[in-house]
Amino acid sequence: MNYKIRLIQLCLLLSFSIACCSAQDVRLTYKIQLKAASPMRTAVLITNSGKESLPAKGWNIYFNSFKRLVDEKNPDFTITSIHGGLYRLSPTESFASLPSGASREIKITAEDSRNISDMPLGFYIVWDKNPEKGYSLTNTDPGYISAIPSEPEFAAKIFSQNTQLKDLPAPQKILPTPVKYEEKSGVFRLDFSAKIVTDASFSKEANLLAADLEKLLGRKPAVLPKSTGKVIILQKAHLPENTYQLSVNSDKITITASTATGIFYGMQSLKVLMPPKSWAVKQSFINIPAVEVTDSPRFEHRALLVDVARNFIKKEEILKTLEVMALYKMNVLHFHFSDDEGWRLEIPGLPELTQVGSQRGHTLTSEKYLPPTYGSGPQTGVSSGSGFYTRNDFTEILRFAKQRHIQVIPEIESPGHARAAIMSMEARYKNLSAKGEKQAAEKYRLADPQDQSTYRSVQMWRDNVVNVALPSVYNFMKKITDELVLMYKEADAPLTTIHFGGDEVPAGVWEKSPAVNELLAKDKSIENVDGLWKYYFSKVHEMLKSRNLYMSGWEEIGMKKVLKNGKKRMIEDSTVADRNYHADVWNNLLGTGAEDLAYRMANMGYKIILSNVTNNYLDMAANKSFHEPGMFWGGYVDIDKPYYFIPYNYYKNSKENLDGDPIAANAYAGKQQLSVAARKNITGLQAALWSETIATPERFEFMLLPKVISVAERSWAKDPEWVSELDTTQSKVLYQKAWNAYVATLNQREMPRLDSYSGGFNYRIPTPGVLIKDGKIFANNQSKNLKTHYTTDGSEPTVKSALYSQPLTSKGNYLFRTFNEKARGSQTIRVVFE
Repeated sequence: MNYKIRLIQLCLLLSFSIACCSAQDVRLTYKIQLKAASPMRTAVLITNSGKESLPAKGWNIYFNSFKRLVDEKNPDFTITSIHGGLYRLSPTESFASLPSGASREIKITAEDSRNISDMPLGFYIVWDKNPEKGYSLTNTDPGYISAIPSEPEFAAKIFSQNTQLKDLPAPQKILPTPVKYEEKSGVFRLDFSAKIVTDASFSKEANLLAADLEKLLGRKPAVLPKSTGKVIILQKAHLPENTYQLSVNSDKITITASTATGIFYGMQSLKVLMPPKSWAVKQSFINIPAVEVTDSPRFEHRALLVDVARNFIKKEEILKTLEVMALYKMNVLHFHFSDDEGWRLEIPGLPELTQVGSQRGHTLTSEKYLPPTYGSGPQTGVSSGSGFYTRNDFTEILRFAKQRHIQVIPEIESPGHARAAIMSMEARYKNLSAKGEKQAAEKYRLADPQDQSTYRSVQMWRDNVVNVALPSVYNFMKKITDELVLMYKEADAPLTTIHFGGDEVPAGVWEKSPAVNELLAKDKSIENVDGLWKYYFSKVHEMLKSRNLYMSGWEEIGMKKVLKNGKKRMIEDSTVADRNYHADVWNNLLGTGAEDLAYRMANMGYKIILSNVTNNYLDMAANKSFHEPGMFWGGYVDIDKPYYFIPYNYYKNSKENLDGDPIAANAYAGKQQLSVAARKNITGLQAALWSETIATPERFEFMLLPKVISVAERSWAKDPEWVSELDTTQSKVLYQKAWNAYVATLNQREMPRLDSYSGGFNYRIPTPGVLIKDGKIFANNQSKNLKTHYTTDGSEPTVKSALYSQPLTSKGNYLFRTFNEKARGSQTIRVVFE
């Protein structure tokens, strides 16, 4: 996924704390402060607060930046790109020692930095006397509160958006929106006396519901084949697959379906129908409003991709994520467990994959483990850079997912994004070769040692693509596939497909490989190096087919390179469109020519999952504020982007370009429309949560929620009225009405529910809007459930700070934050009122 490049100047204000050798008492601290917001400039001031001087040489400082840096020709320092996003800062001959109490400034230029996530991170120092060990440097201001710029234009935009929202007195009570929903008078009083009466075919679901109700009531309801009195009935009837009916009245609750999956979805609607605070404390009874609901999913594939490779996410957080996915009826977990920066799954027979590929620490060779990336630091096993799932962990995840009617699709990233696997198999090769086991050493090797090809991936790797001319590559893919099949069989979990990646293979790969030249000479069906793309995926396809699996991948699995106007470009390949390839199409970036790629491929016959970066990539920052974490190369994604996404015509409601500015009227002129016949080839939608900027469970949940609920809504619910309305003005009126209801439901029902559900989630609190007008400062919120607090002394607002209740007239430097009922705050907005 390509970064739009804009050079900006960074100055790093660095201060780290380190105990080096006992002979030297060098103490440094670092703090990064914003100096200019646009283009973004920061300063890093190295300050020596120790008793001894920092020597003029004999040390190097390493750090990470996923943005490429340009040498500013600092006379006292050189900055060198090592690999990936790892950089080395070294003193030059002109650098004088840094005395105690002295400071030194360093200038760095980075590409297109805009927000807090673009800051360099993971600083550590390595002394020449001990080059194998790094010492982490501590950031004394990790929140960068002092760096918050004044953002009056952004704050005013949020204010305007909030003024268009009106809290409704009775927002809809079930998300995703059901096909038919009718509220009745009365309530069902759920208490200890209630029993669950179930058809025998739904016993597993009945027991799961009983376990859920025990968490609310403190006592598990009995599950019986029949009973009288207050009952929740799970009954079987002839309905379309996965359709359910939910009926609640004062006497009983009835969920009807023909399949266990349909019954499960009815159970989730029942849970969402309950008062939001039902999960906060155990209670003696819960009043459930009377309703009549008939419902079924729009798309069969409603997915969330979770990237555990860039930053590891513990099993417990994955299980928690499956719980919230199930609550909103998402049914596919796309498990991205391998990439350049990590291999996270134990594979019997290949221990190196986790011994080497799951660990990150200070190394320049990657022989024992991988180098630091995304600020993971110099030590293995202590940060989210290291970690893996044992085979038992993974089978537990599979069982947990199956119980909640969620399919887990594993992804083996290849042929690119494969450095963790490549380095692991190189370690295996060296270990076995040293023992004289040459045949075993070469069996799973992924790299051609004689390959002199030069390339650089988007993430700045020069050795991250497997050599598809090697027979050992296919031994490896078969081994991983067969071990996955065994895990799924042990867990009794469904496995219909394996995702084999396919994205972002850079130009230049394989061009100077003896193994490739040998293959091209032997197999004349491969015209040139570019033909290896189809060769590789054809072999993987046949391997999967022999195991009764089909192939999934990114859009590139159905594309090929062609020469056009003297330049190579990727286009869809009609010759493999009949192979049942399922392609996650992420690229609809304006100006790339791929705006209509998903529709072109669907029209050609490919099965398409709409994974559009502009609307469904949850790792994108919610807005343009400096303090908002996340990526932005695909635009800005808040809850509205996936909500207003129209699967069969996403051009219609595109509103912003990649810079967050209004889209040009002719942005999609000449682009291919999705044909009515090809609609059947759109199998579903996918939200993607890539983890480059996610190093903690709290940040993971912050980026996930509530945005993922909007993806769940759009993948489950039928097209709303505003989609089919042809009159543009009326369509906008209908949209605003629906948007009001949706936001009110999120803020009044779903966010309070998620405060406690499954232990509670650290969801994102929306920022307040602030407007300076007529000599006053006005502030507002997205919901009446939220409160805004402010400070004028430069400190970050808390719930103990002044509460905004009326327009402010005093001049000053204002910081505003929104808080929910649990006293969790939003990102901070700074506005200077002069």
